[in-house]
Amino acid sequence: MPTLNELSISIPETSLKRVVIVGGGFGGIEFAKLLSDKEFQVVLIDRHNYHTFQPLLYQVATAGLEADSIAAPLRQMFEEKKNFHFRMAMVNEVRPEQNTICTSIGNLSYDVLVLAVGSKSNYFGNQELPKTSFPLKQVPQALDLRSHVLQNFERAVVSTDPAEREGLLNYVMVGGGPTGVEMAGAFAELKKHVLPCDYPELDFRQMQIYLIEGGDKVLGSMSEKSSKNALDALLEMGVNVKLNTIVKDYNGQTATFKDGATLKTNTLVWAAGVQGNMLPGIKEESIFKSRLRVDDQNRVLGYGNLYAIGDIAASITEKTPNGLPMLSPVAMQQGRHLARNLNGHAKGKLMKPFEYFDKGSMATIGRNRAVVDMPNGMHLKGFIAWLAWMFIHIFYLIGFRSKVMVFINWVWSYFTYDKGTRLIIRPFVNPNNPIPHVAANTPADESVAVK
Repeated sequence: MPTLNELSISIPETSLKRVVIVGGGFGGIEFAKLLSDKEFQVVLIDRHNYHTFQPLLYQVATAGLEADSIAAPLRQMFEEKKNFHFRMAMVNEVRPEQNTICTSIGNLSYDVLVLAVGSKSNYFGNQELPKTSFPLKQVPQALDLRSHVLQNFERAVVSTDPAEREGLLNYVMVGGGPTGVEMAGAFAELKKHVLPCDYPELDFRQMQIYLIEGGDKVLGSMSEKSSKNALDALLEMGVNVKLNTIVKDYNGQTATFKDGATLKTNTLVWAAGVQGNMLPGIKEESIFKSRLRVDDQNRVLGYGNLYAIGDIAASITEKTPNGLPMLSPVAMQQGRHLARNLNGHAKGKLMKPFEYFDKGSMATIGRNRAVVDMPNGMHLKGFIAWLAWMFIHIFYLIGFRSKVMVFINWVWSYFTYDKGTRLIIRPFVNPNNPIPHVAANTPADESVAVK
């Protein structure tokens, strides 16, 4: 019987050049949409069979939206595209010298390879944090966090131990970027509007929300005005913001800071940084700080038919010494530009250099609270910024159904102050914080998700 390394993924033979895309994120799907299926055979590989709208993952984690509102099936997305094939698999290695990738379901040869593998959480070398904290990069992680939080409150209701209850009611977000700020704001709104109705037995003055940031301001990539407005809004909402504070360790029950201080908590959300989701097989000289160095056509340096777009790509220039920001607009623009370049090149046209157009940045803190930095230097805050944030996010959601579902959920929540997805439908057991009464009541024929 042949080994996995000897197996080949079954893809129909064709006279067209085969373009393999690894990753169905923002960059990958924009590239696949525009790449000509008359000139190329397109193969998309992803570990999930859906695209995730990551900017709204925090709302799934905090019971504001269901997962299917922000996820779109990849096969359905491209069902009318000819010469397109999707395979759900993990890519384990790239072999550029052989024009081959090695996956969990076999090997696949290519004429052109486009890496759009995105990013993963950066724990800065800490070996314990990946085991004990909650990242927020994938739908299963958001669902795990949501179940964990709701189980915490069920546990707090019956707890008679003040120390245990303290840990259950302390929530820590590490990282003052958009994800951390949005998570802290969402938890503050849960505390004020939603959870007291569900758990009237609890004294919600005991529930504390912490936002930990290693720098001297939140939203460090945005303007000083936006940073200050966001900080003021968080403080007004009751969030404990700790700047210039670094988490040294977390054992699942106690967070330890670099200055020696500790904080008891059963829930620590890690949003303190990301790094490129690097694949083995790329030579060291093509790598820059966990990202792939690319030229102005998004070709990986040192290779002729290997491209990278999105978070994994680092375009190093005088203006961008650390590469372009790891944001979805960058990935989408790179994906569209590369597709047009390859379509034109197939017809004998020259490839054009990529130029990023910065459309601005935004973050929401909560109900009627958001900040927006426009590329012309204009700044928005408050209700107007919040409306702009909602419109942009609905506009970029994939599929009409998702747009409608998210819009209806937001309207309902706005007028009722309610979040309707507070269901523990996948009991979550964290090995560092087991919840015996939940595990014991789970029927033997049902699986308990373990992080």
